[in-house]
Amino acid sequence: MRILVLNHEFPPIGGGGGRAAESICETLAKRGHEIKVLTSHLKNLSYQEQRDGYQIIRIPSLRTQPFRAGFLSMLAYVLAGLWAGLRLIRVFHPDVIHVHFAVPAGALAWILSRITGIPYVLTAHLGDVPGGVPEKTGGWFRPVFPFTRPIWKNAAARVAVSEFTRRLALQHYSEEILVIPNGVDVYSLKPHSIQINHPPVIVFAGRFMPQKAPAQVVRILNEIKDQPWNCVMIGDGPLLPEVKKSIADFGLEDRFTLTGWITPEEVMTWFDKSDILFMPSLSEGLPVVGVQALAKGLAIVASRVGGFVDLVDEDQNGYLIPPQDTAAFSGRLRDALKNPARLLSLRQSSLEKAKSFEITRIAGQYEIIFMSILGEQKARPV
Repeated sequence: MRILVLNHEFPPIGGGGGRAAESICETLAKRGHEIKVLTSHLKNLSYQEQRDGYQIIRIPSLRTQPFRAGFLSMLAYVLAGLWAGLRLIRVFHPDVIHVHFAVPAGALAWILSRITGIPYVLTAHLGDVPGGVPEKTGGWFRPVFPFTRPIWKNAAARVAVSEFTRRLALQHYSEEILVIPNGVDVYSLKPHSIQINHPPVIVFAGRFMPQKAPAQVVRILNEIKDQPWNCVMIGDGPLLPEVKKSIADFGLEDRFTLTGWITPEEVMTWFDKSDILFMPSLSEGLPVVGVQALAKGLAIVASRVGGFVDLVDEDQNGYLIPPQDTAAFSGRLRDALKNPARLLSLRQSSLEKAKSFEITRIAGQYEIIFMSILGEQKARPV
């Protein structure tokens, strides 16, 4: 099968949605499918790249930062993608288009499908659903929303990465929506053994944006500075100066490591050295870093929002806390840090939980959808 993947973010650009798409592409390519990805270009990246058996084609989009996509850059991706997509379709002849994010790539998929007749499958990651990340998209989603209805309606199939994302989407769109979580190669990420670090290492990974509440990490850990811990904060974004200032104001410079924007492989190296994934996010779809944390055997302390509910079994492999409840966050972290045996048990439970998110299972579900659509296309009378 020939699959054209559309995503305005694809590693090393963007966050979890791009990494989820990357894992699916790699797995389906190993199964013999031909895959081409049309994504945004960023300086210092090649315009074409072969990776793990599939091809990445990057188009100009006015994007200047790996961690942020502005409205103009997303619009530019759609406009440039229309020309590039039509040329690519004439040469590649894809059987199906797999589009990640209803906005902006969904608009491109809808146009290309209308022109060529090629069906598309839409995967929604929360930020592309009205109300999913209001602090990030609320300003421009209001005028854009009416144009998203045909994107959802005309998709051959619609997928949400978590039950929360599905329920939120159903408040705005009446079409059937399946749930397929993000996945990772669990067995390649699995550590040989798990041992608690001394002192334990707490890791945060994500964009330094309001949605992720990175400054909250510093404030909460300051409440338990009497406990032994070190913290690694992975990522970059506009809130990085605020995070640095908070660390300095609390006198915690010797306990924090700020890595900046690093490669996915480097992120996994830090996860290998960590014990707890700490994510006090205000909203989430199904965070890939959370799935990766399971595969690495990390305990998870996170907000009770979005897809984290699918990743954490309360008091088994971690804890879910109401967003911005700093006292509850600090209390749960303190309990885990004070009891190494308990922390070890949480980490071991994460390894067991990770099996549900093995990428071969996730990609297989997409493969069934694609094959079903292709079968329906061939069965239609001429």
